[in-house]
Amino acid sequence: MEENKTTQPGLFEKGGKLGFLHSTVDAFDTFLRVPGTVTLKGSHVRDSIDLKRLLIIVVLAIVPAALFGMWNVGYQHSLATGVEMGWFQEFWFGFLKVLPLYLVSYIVGLGIEFAFAQARNEEVSEGYLVTGMLIPLIVPVDVPLWMLALAVAFAVVFGKEVFGGTGFNFLNPALLARAFLFFAYPIKMSGSEAWITLKSGETLVDGATGATPLSMMGEGFDALSNMGAQYSTSFWSLFAGTVPGSVGETSVIAILIGAVILIWTGVASWKIMVSSVAGALTVGWLANLCGATDIPAYYQLVMGGFAFGTVFMATDPVTAAQTECGKWIYGFLIGALCVIVRLFNPGYAEGMMLAILLMNCFAPLIDYCVTEVKTSRRAKKVKVA
Repeated sequence: MEENKTTQPGLFEKGGKLGFLHSTVDAFDTFLRVPGTVTLKGSHVRDSIDLKRLLIIVVLAIVPAALFGMWNVGYQHSLATGVEMGWFQEFWFGFLKVLPLYLVSYIVGLGIEFAFAQARNEEVSEGYLVTGMLIPLIVPVDVPLWMLALAVAFAVVFGKEVFGGTGFNFLNPALLARAFLFFAYPIKMSGSEAWITLKSGETLVDGATGATPLSMMGEGFDALSNMGAQYSTSFWSLFAGTVPGSVGETSVIAILIGAVILIWTGVASWKIMVSSVAGALTVGWLANLCGATDIPAYYQLVMGGFAFGTVFMATDPVTAAQTECGKWIYGFLIGALCVIVRLFNPGYAEGMMLAILLMNCFAPLIDYCVTEVKTSRRAKKVKVA
């Protein structure tokens, strides 16, 4: 007779000696490979891409904006201080400045994600791969690291985990981190000193300024055109991104490269992007028509974080509208609200963050209304038939 043999669980498997670390070990084990497990029964969706691979595509789409932002940090430092630097020196300077932001973002954010996964005995979600990549790109390069750590912790705990983690949050966590910094430490998030990083003992050259073009918008087009001696604020300069601003938000060219990747792979909704642009141009044109501002409407698309927010934030599949018609409404309102805030709220020049967070709250209502309208129309057609 064969003896009954019991299979002992592995060291990190549930029931093993270190089974309490199962979620952590599983997260690292499946980071770059697909597990060999297969479904045995029932109906399942079979696809070559899973959540982890989808999020990695988003990370790759963000890389061009991140690389340009690192170079621009060094470039702005060179212009403001008068120190001659080659393009590689400028990039290396910016890389060393941005790297600590990424380390804090991922160490704090992933640490909290792993802790919650272990406490719940669940798999570690891959959602923070994108959030951790975005947060350093939407803050000033010289933001104190302890402030960034607090913002990341607040965003992950109160923006995601208290609602159940990735897929259950109704607010974009990266924007929530920026909002925390803006309202808790406004001096570090605005003004002319927040966007130029200086070494100890360095001072700005005469005529240099660290103010962003968006901060001068309220003073009119003439003030915008003559705001600084060290860089141009023409449309093409703003489009290229050689101006002060958050690390990854200045270059529309780099952001558009990411947009092409997201649309081509089907990861992000082009409807939200197009409708957001349409909303911004509509309100901007109406403001020009009414004399509320003399800044051309198309300038709204290349200033501040509009392009970055439209491509990478508004299209977040968890917090955005889900219905096809709802995506058009959702995107249009984001673009319109962004420009409205910029024009009529002198205390806060950048309206993209508030517009997206506000519409995150209304996205379920938009989907509900769209669904109800379609259902009622279908019911009427059936009744008539």
